[in-house]
Amino acid sequence: MATLILVRHGRSTANTSGLLAGRTPGVSLDEHGTAQASALPARLAGVPLAAAVTSPLQRCHETLAPLLAARPGLTLHTDERINECDYGDWSGRKLAELADEPLMAVVQQHPSAAVFPGGESMRGMQARAVEAVRDWNARIEAEHGEDAVYLMCSHGDIIKSIVADALGLHLDQFQRVHVDPCSVTAVRYTRLRPFLLRLGDTGDLATLTPRDGAGGNGVADVGGGAGAA
Repeated sequence: MATLILVRHGRSTANTSGLLAGRTPGVSLDEHGTAQASALPARLAGVPLAAAVTSPLQRCHETLAPLLAARPGLTLHTDERINECDYGDWSGRKLAELADEPLMAVVQQHPSAAVFPGGESMRGMQARAVEAVRDWNARIEAEHGEDAVYLMCSHGDIIKSIVADALGLHLDQFQRVHVDPCSVTAVRYTRLRPFLLRLGDTGDLATLTPRDGAGGNGVADVGGGAGAA
């Protein structure tokens, strides 16, 4: 079956402002995120891509723009199922304020029970994202063969939930996974089991140094975090 390259969008203006963007319109890449996106074509230069699939949000489209410019023949598809989690009433709020909400402890420790007010459940988020992967795996294999590689550009919690599924982890374990902005995660799907080939690869080992977030203080970055500067 197909090999999936998961790319988290580059660092956004919401990431650097400490906001949980969710599906708030008009959230773009910041200057650093734009540089991350510009470096993506070179990082993926040796990878033949059969297709690219993206979340509908602006920051994902901006992340893929340099790659599409470098590969004029690469077809881009938009799939609502890999859209950011619908955080509902939490969208656009400061993460520092949300830390005191009782629901945050559930999001951190028992995400399979978390339902965002006015939004969706984390179970529903994972289910739609994994369904999209399964559908695209079948489509890419049918159109390009079982050795084909394709790319999805999405969001932190979406990618983490797909990785948890690939590893056979319960959703309650997915906060143990971390992916930085514009990081590359690769999963090879086979008929018996998936294989995780790369996880959150930024090509920069500086992100391994201790810092707040990314599990540095025992708390996962809801929404994905801003990554290293």
